[in-house]
Formats: sequence, structure tokens, C-alpha cells
Amino acid sequence: MNIIDSLFDKNRIGPPEICVEMSGNHQGSKNDALKFMHLAFKNGADFLKLQVYTPDTITFKSNLPDFQVKADNEWSKYETLHDLYSKAYTPWEWIEEIFEEAKKIGLKTFASPFDFSAVDFLEELDCPIYKIASPEITDLNLIRKCARTGKPVILSSGLASLKDLEDAVEVLKEENVPFLILKCVSAYPTDLAEINLSTMTMLRDNFNCNVGLSDHTLGPYASYAASALGASLIEKHFKMPGDISSVDASFSMELSELPNLKHSLKSIYASIGIPTLDLSESAKNSFSGRRSLYAVEEIKKGEKFTFDNIKSIRPCYGMHPKYLNKIIGKKASLDIDAGTRMQWSLIEEP
Repeated sequence: MNIIDSLFDKNRIGPPEICVEMSGNHQGSKNDALKFMHLAFKNGADFLKLQVYTPDTITFKSNLPDFQVKADNEWSKYETLHDLYSKAYTPWEWIEEIFEEAKKIGLKTFASPFDFSAVDFLEELDCPIYKIASPEITDLNLIRKCARTGKPVILSSGLASLKDLEDAVEVLKEENVPFLILKCVSAYPTDLAEINLSTMTMLRDNFNCNVGLSDHTLGPYASYAASALGASLIEKHFKMPGDISSVDASFSMELSELPNLKHSLKSIYASIGIPTLDLSESAKNSFSGRRSLYAVEEIKKGEKFTFDNIKSIRPCYGMHPKYLNKIIGKKASLDIDAGTRMQWSLIEEP
């Protein structure tokens, strides 16, 4: 099974795949965008995700209050939404080159489209998955447009109510395409106290699908927890080492940290294992450290067993300690040396 089919397979096993989100972290340079893609691949990204829009397909150029960036926003230095997206968007000719180059090196690349023209453009590039960004969750026509390509769809829950997700999933089921849902908080960065990762279990149960995390927190901890909760996919914003100028740089992880994140997620997954009390192979050597009953003094035939001459000690080769109280007061059936494992044949029958 290939990595894409596995991602949506409800019977999948294994650690979460890691999707590197470039977003606007290309520093305004096509060469840097291509370097970003190659470094993501080199450092172990399973997927690369892009955002496909232009300022005019995602918003309206206006200075009216509705279109101004709020003062308490992460991107408040940009006066209007149009200004912000003019800085953040990735020119479509770059996207085409990134897809072509990624295909050559074997890095699976997909995108979030923000209007119909972006879907049509991405279909020309044979985009294998469509991601619906959090603010687009109510755009059911866009979701249906993506689904009608026959490609799997990823939904982000960042700004979604339960009803929003139900409506979106209904469209995907009508179009009969695989889907998964990412737990997300649309705050940049997200405080760990607000991430509420237990929601992943609720989403999995409610919608009978694989789940994951769109992680806008600082550091790796939310991703670690999501892995422990069974995430199939971790999507996280990354940046080139030393990047302080890109629009998402303040809450993005450096690509140099990706190998350690991936290793840690694999280790966390491996530690979860399966529910069992069977001894692991490595623990079997320690089994002898359990306690059992031993004679700790020389005991003559006919002499009574006492708490002084019989002890529950290590190792485990004697009788189970639960029999100690039954033995005390009974008589030895023969002479017993100190250090002898206790067994029923050493106890005189009544």
C-alpha cells in the first residue's frame, strides 16, 4: 500500500506521517522555495504542503474596516488582508516548479486550494490530495469541487463547529472520497493549554475516519501527544534555518529540527505498543527477581516452620509467597538446608 492510501486507511498502523507546511515561509524567493522543498525532503518530510491562492482569489483589495488586519493579529504590521496575502502567497509558477521538482526526487506534495481556479490549476499538476484549510470549512462548494476530482480530502477543524464538520463530511461521503480530519486551533501560535488533543478521539469516533493534528504550537510537545493518541498525520509549519523574515516564521519550527521530531514520533509510537501483560523478551531475564519462599535456616525433620526459618525473598524458584501463611506451623518432612527452595514435598502431610 502506498503512503497516500495508507494515510486514509482506517486499519493503518505505524507512527504519524509528517507533513511540512511551507505556507509563506519562502522568504519571497523562488530559489528559497525550491531550497525549502529540497531541505524538507533531505530531513525526512513525508509530505510537503503548499497553499494555492492569489491575493485576489482569497480576499478583496479594500481599505474598508472589514478588510483591515486587526491590531491584535499576529500579522498586524500588514495594513489590509490584501497586503498580507500579497506578502504570503506563493506565485503559481513557483508552485508548478516545486511540484515538478518534488516529483523528480520523490517527495509527495499536495496543497490547500482556496478557490475553484486553484483546484483546476492543481489538477493540471496531478495534485494527489486536497487540504481544506480551517477558514474554508464552510465553503461546501469548494469542498465538493475538490471531492469531485476523486482525490482524498483532508479537513482542518480549526474554526469548525461540529455542524460545520458534519456538513463537510456529508459532501465528502456523497462524492465517495477518502478523508481524514486534523484537530487544529487557528491561533498563531497556539497555547498548549488550548490545544485539547483529546478531541482527536472524539473526531475519530464521530466520523469513523483517521485523524491527525495541524500543529500551530511552539515546539514538539503537542505533536508528541498527538502521536500517542493515534494521529495518522502531523502537519506543522516549518521554516529555513535562521529565517526571521517570512510571514509565519515566528511560530514555525526550523527544518533542521525535523529529523529529531520524526525520530521522536517513531519512538513514542513504538512505546505505545499493544495492550498486554505478557512479558517482553527483554523483561524475561528479570523474571527471576520475583520473590518466592526459601528456607533461611537449617530445619530438622519434624521441626515446625516459622516466620524466622521461612522467608519470602528473591529469586523466584521456590513456592509462591501466597502460601507462606499456610506453611507456618506445619512440620518439615525431612532435614532442610538453609537456602533450599520450598516445595510441597518438604512439608509433612497432616
